[in-house]
Amino acid sequence: MKIIILGAGEVGATLAENLAHEANDVTVVDTNQSLLRPLQDRLDIRAVHGYAAHPAVLRDAGANDADMIIAVTAVDEINMVACQIAYTLFHTPTKIARIRSSEYLIEDRLFHQDAIPIDMSISPEQLVTDYIKRLIQYPGALQVVDFAGGRVQVVGVKAYYGGPLVGNELATIRTHIPNVDTRVVAIYRRGKPLIPEGDTVIEADDEVFFVAARRDIKQVIGELRKIDRPVKRVMLAGGGNIGTRLARALENQCQVKVIEHNPERAAWLSERVNRAIVLKGDAANESLLVEENIESVDVFCAITNDDEANILSAMLAKRLGARKAMSLINRLAYVDLIESSGTQIDIAISPKQSTISALLAHVRRGDVVRAHTLRRGAAEAIEAIAHGERGNSRVVGRRLDEIKLPPGASIGAIARGEEVIIAHHDTVIESGDHVMIFIIDKRYTPAVEQLFQGGVSYV
Repeated sequence: MKIIILGAGEVGATLAENLAHEANDVTVVDTNQSLLRPLQDRLDIRAVHGYAAHPAVLRDAGANDADMIIAVTAVDEINMVACQIAYTLFHTPTKIARIRSSEYLIEDRLFHQDAIPIDMSISPEQLVTDYIKRLIQYPGALQVVDFAGGRVQVVGVKAYYGGPLVGNELATIRTHIPNVDTRVVAIYRRGKPLIPEGDTVIEADDEVFFVAARRDIKQVIGELRKIDRPVKRVMLAGGGNIGTRLARALENQCQVKVIEHNPERAAWLSERVNRAIVLKGDAANESLLVEENIESVDVFCAITNDDEANILSAMLAKRLGARKAMSLINRLAYVDLIESSGTQIDIAISPKQSTISALLAHVRRGDVVRAHTLRRGAAEAIEAIAHGERGNSRVVGRRLDEIKLPPGASIGAIARGEEVIIAHHDTVIESGDHVMIFIIDKRYTPAVEQLFQGGVSYV
């Protein structure tokens, strides 16, 4: 696939790295040569220096025969204009734009072929808001991703001492919760992946990924760790776009406090929430946190635009007694550092990874309708639709134990109409099934995609 990426920031660079490693023809456009050079040095891509919305620059980047343009510059207006030009001058089939301002997103009629021809708009702020909401809904989870319209979820949990399944073989999970069907699709022990088998014994501190119907998620989490009490008190550090969205989304189900250092922004936000309390101050001020009873807070979430401030305030809140501390971190290197160094921060949230996950489904081969990066991009979970029949498909009409999956890949669940089927060795895939596949090593993603591409005579 020939793909042009507009913007060589962290999202554009990470996306280019993902796509270049999967044998795509990738060109990256940016006005900053210092961002383009290292990309070109380490990846097999083209780099074009220039303004992303200029027709001549797009033409030089190969827009005449590009399959897709992904506009992820820092400026919404540049992304929109670039997609308009790609449609008008070059008839580019697929145009994706990152749109950060909610003022554009609330207008339903804005993005379609007769107006601004963007096939998919991505809002990092909304993606992060939805992600944090899922983590608050399942207090014991490290990561929660949706498939099949939310009917199926893949959840990552750290197994704790005292969990019923800890110290036991995976096969015994059916004994513990006989009325719930679930499948463990991956285990990470001391950072190394294990392929789960029935006789695999769960150890404390294992990071366990399982798939289940949405209604069963909390019961399965309870097998791996002590059930955390529901979240009732949330404190948000930062009243920006994400803080505003979260406050509005949570204020009717939790007690929400927002700390915002900018007095004008704090006054603006206080007029746009109903029940949430807005405080003007510094979230890294120990006296303020103590005064606001930080020790009784269930979730402290640092979501300002400053990575360092987020890390410090989250660590301080955890030290002062907050039950769980989350931190929004834009720099991917910081995410790795936080999650591998044993700091007091429970979860590092990366807007870049959320954005890349949203983009991946549109660049995957085969009929892939959803893709999520997991474990800081090392693993991936995808939802693919099976088409055809046994004679012309590698998967349709076959039992799971007949399908030749690449190493470390496993089929976790199938959505068939409204029915959710947890995958077992004798499950047979039918045409039209939505199949959820977990891939421990992303290098094998193209091989999984090929399984879901149509072909001839696979008897």
